[in-house]
Amino acid sequence: MNLVIAVDDPRAQDVRKLLETHLAFAREVTPEGHVHALDVDALVDPTITLVGARGDGALLGIGAIKQISDTHGELKAMHTSAAARGRGVGGAILDQLLAVARERGYRRVSLETGTMDAFAPARSLYLTRHFVPCPPFGSYTDNPYSQCMTREIDRTP
Repeated sequence: MNLVIAVDDPRAQDVRKLLETHLAFAREVTPEGHVHALDVDALVDPTITLVGARGDGALLGIGAIKQISDTHGELKAMHTSAAARGRGVGGAILDQLLAVARERGYRRVSLETGTMDAFAPARSLYLTRHFVPCPPFGSYTDNPYSQCMTREIDRTP
């Protein structure tokens, strides 16, 4: 598979459709009031960079990084299409976002994901990239539905 990962527009039709799938998934498996996924309008914020992973032109996955401070970024909107799961797309997107964080001089990247079984593959992926559980950060709260994770960013890839 020839995978190309590049900055993408959340308003593009195929990106918007995958974001809607991402939001529907999050709302389906997460109790009301605990969904922290961003919609298209939120993802056009200038502090957020969204990337799309395409194989032969087809959108296979998305992910975003949000600037929290000059040295801290947050992963958002990580989602791989059902047809592309298990093919390394999520890991490739995550690696690209970590490279963006490194280029920006971030020293830390954090994220929030769900604790439900549906999020187990995501948590597993983050662990393979050296994320570790951490206390809630930003506006996240300590609750049974959220798992916050973080990792240090070194200066070498």
